[in-house]
Amino acid sequence: MIEVKNLYLKYIREYFALYNINLKVEKGECVAFVGNEHSGRTTLLRVISGLEKFDSGEVFINGRDLKTIDFSTDYELGYIPVVPVFFDNKTVYQNLQYVLKARKFSQTEIEAKINKVLIDFKIEKYKNIKAKDLDLYEKYLISFVRLALREIDILLVDNIFEKLTPEESQSFIELIKYVFLSKNTTTIIAGDNFEQLQAICSRKINLISGSIEEEK
Repeated sequence: MIEVKNLYLKYIREYFALYNINLKVEKGECVAFVGNEHSGRTTLLRVISGLEKFDSGEVFINGRDLKTIDFSTDYELGYIPVVPVFFDNKTVYQNLQYVLKARKFSQTEIEAKINKVLIDFKIEKYKNIKAKDLDLYEKYLISFVRLALREIDILLVDNIFEKLTPEESQSFIELIKYVFLSKNTTTIIAGDNFEQLQAICSRKINLISGSIEEEK
């Protein structure tokens, strides 16, 4: 479970990026953070992922204070930002390989795991392409595949859908449903269109100017 209590975050003295945020996301639940680009949805995702410090309040993951958690050893958290992060001059295979090497898998295990996801996701054709030569849809796809190499406890997806066609968005919604939600992964997706996300999200949390306006 993810629990946020009385969370405040200021970037400048006069402006709260997040103001008195209180929410709970149950284990295995899929929730949408809905709002425009200035709503605080991305900042809140970054706080939960441990990438953004906050001024006051508390964040708990399964009852543990976020400040005491090391996501490299305690929980497997996957975060897909709007701008995908890769080693641009390395191939798709090398980018996937890095994730497993960092987790001390043997070379035999690495090859077996990567070959499996290449086949499962039908992306063998990208294996030797450098990340910088992928288009945005392909980068998001490889980002999801990279997470599928791990047993993810928490999945955070920023507002990737506004940059995709309806068909591309639907393909990722289906991917999230069958690859992650089927494994009871706690999932939060940020977006501006709940209609697009309601097929997989059980409820939405509306954010306006850094505050929760309404929860359904």
